[in-house]
Amino acid sequence: MDLGLINKVALVTGSTKRLGLATAQVLLEENAKVVINSRSKENIDTALIHLDKYGNIDNTRGFVGDVTNEDTCQQLIQNTVETFGGIDILITNSGGPPPGSFANLSIAQWKEAIDLSFFSHLLLIKNALPYLKHSETPAVLAVTSFTVKNPLDNLILSNTVRAATGALIKSLSLELGEYGIRFNSILPGWTHTGRVEQLLSNRAQKNGTSLEKEMSDISEAIPLGRLGSPKEFANAAVFLVSPAASYINGVMLNVDGGITKGLF
Repeated sequence: MDLGLINKVALVTGSTKRLGLATAQVLLEENAKVVINSRSKENIDTALIHLDKYGNIDNTRGFVGDVTNEDTCQQLIQNTVETFGGIDILITNSGGPPPGSFANLSIAQWKEAIDLSFFSHLLLIKNALPYLKHSETPAVLAVTSFTVKNPLDNLILSNTVRAATGALIKSLSLELGEYGIRFNSILPGWTHTGRVEQLLSNRAQKNGTSLEKEMSDISEAIPLGRLGSPKEFANAAVFLVSPAASYINGVMLNVDGGITKGLF
């Protein structure tokens, strides 16, 4: 299937590791032009070396910046437009907030989580919107979590703040559909990433078990019987932002092996 991504310009934030890097890789394999982002120049340099194996390196750029900063978000969009002449695809992704219970989390941690997992998406979209309106195939995809539909114990920050991002994306799909801009969110489940290992290590410490035991228990709870891979997530993400998905707007797509049991 031709996804129609040749020479489309995509900005993927939080994209030097894990799900973001896998998504950038698949976009390059589909001959898109891709801008990656991280707070670390070292991570960007390492990611660019990795991505060189999957597409024309002239189609890839990396810019350092913290997406919780408003000026950084504006500059990332501006750099993308100046480098490749516009922007067709915006994939907003950031690290997840830390685990913790309501009683143990400080107000400062709540504010940090809101900046990281809500305002970063809002600021990037706000700054990209004027340029997306000039694209023939504009698409925005926010990376959230299956906890939006399936809240987990000890992840109240993620459960709450990511749900607000999902609501923002759904609202924008209704408000801005007249411009032809598609807004969707993608909800990864338990995937083989460093963050998942960290979360399960914390769970193991709390439960007095091991990382291996927690991974085994999670795998048994997933109908497909295993954790997902970053590439499996990336394949779904790239399809959603591609012209091949031109009539998909306002969805929250679970990529979780079926662990979310709700109908919607």
